[in-house]
Amino acid sequence: MTPRRFISILAAVTVAFGALAAPAEAFAAPPGAKVLKKVQRGLHRTDLNIKSRAMGGTVPVTVLSPGGPGPRGTLYLLDGADGGDEVSDWITKGGAAKFFAGQNVNVVLPAGGAGSFYTDWMRKDAKLGKPQWETFLTEELPPVIAEQFGANGRNAVMGLSMGGQSAFALATRHPQLYRGVASLSGCPPVSSPANEAYVRTTVAKAGGDANNMWGPSGAKRWRSHDPSLKLDALRGKAIFLGAGSGAVGPLDFTVKRDPAEGPEDAQIAAGSALEIGAYRCSLEFATKLTSAGIAFTPGFRLIGTHNWAYWKQDLPEAWRAIAPAIA
Repeated sequence: MTPRRFISILAAVTVAFGALAAPAEAFAAPPGAKVLKKVQRGLHRTDLNIKSRAMGGTVPVTVLSPGGPGPRGTLYLLDGADGGDEVSDWITKGGAAKFFAGQNVNVVLPAGGAGSFYTDWMRKDAKLGKPQWETFLTEELPPVIAEQFGANGRNAVMGLSMGGQSAFALATRHPQLYRGVASLSGCPPVSSPANEAYVRTTVAKAGGDANNMWGPSGAKRWRSHDPSLKLDALRGKAIFLGAGSGAVGPLDFTVKRDPAEGPEDAQIAAGSALEIGAYRCSLEFATKLTSAGIAFTPGFRLIGTHNWAYWKQDLPEAWRAIAPAIA
C-alpha cells in the first residue's frame, strides 16, 4: 500500500470516528431550525429545544415515539389557550404519554403557544411578540422530526379548544401536509361576529391583541384562517369533531382545581360556559361539513364541560378516527 493510500484511509476512519463521537447536542438540521438540546426523559419521551429562525428563538417540543427504526406517521398535538410554557399540557394534564406509549406513531407536542392560535402573526404584539407558529409547524419542524425520529410523510394534526381551531386552520391552509385533523372542544370557524369574539377573548386572556394577529374585524386574514370557507380542502381527510354540551357531570367533581383560580363552583360554571360556546360553534361547523358532503366522525357529548377530565376521555376516540390515515 502506498503512503498516500494509507493516509487517505486513515483520514476517512478519523472522520467517521469523529462523527460517532460527536456531542449529543450536535445535530444536522434543515434550514431555519436547529436542535440545540435533546434530552431522553423516558423510554418513549424525548424533549427537544429547537432554535427556530421563524419564531426568533427557542421552542420546547416533546416527542413521544415507540423507538426503534422508522419510518412512521406523525401526529402534531396542540394545546389550548393556557398551554404550558416549557412542556405541553397534553403531557402534564392530558395523559398523552401513557396513552401513546408503544403505539407506532411519532406524537409531536410543542409548548409555549398560549393565546397564539398557532398562526403567523402580522405585527409584533406587546405581550405575545410576533410568533410565526404556522411557518414553524409546517416548514421547519417536520424535517426535524423526520431526521430525528423517522417519518413516512403522513401527518395528522389535533388540538383542544384554541388548538382545535388551529388544527383545522392548518389542515385547510396546508392540505397537502395533513391527512387527518381533529378538534376537541374547539371552534373552527372564526369569521362570524360570535366566533370572532371567541378568538379575540381567547387572545386577550393571554394579554394579546388579536388585531396584531389577523387585523381588524372583517380583514382578509380572518377569512383566510376560517376552515368553514375552505371546506374543499378537507375532502378525503380523516376528521374528528367533538365537544360537550356544557352540562355538568360527575367528572367535574373529580378534577383537582387550583384554589388561586377561584371557588370550585365558579370554576365549574366558567368551564360550562366555555363548553357551551365550543359546542354551539362545533355543531355549526359540523352542519357545514354535512351540507358539503364531507364525512367526519362526530364526538358530541350530552354531558361535559371545558376541562381535562373530558378531553382525556375524548383522546382515544379522536385518535381512532384519524390514526388509519397516517399508518
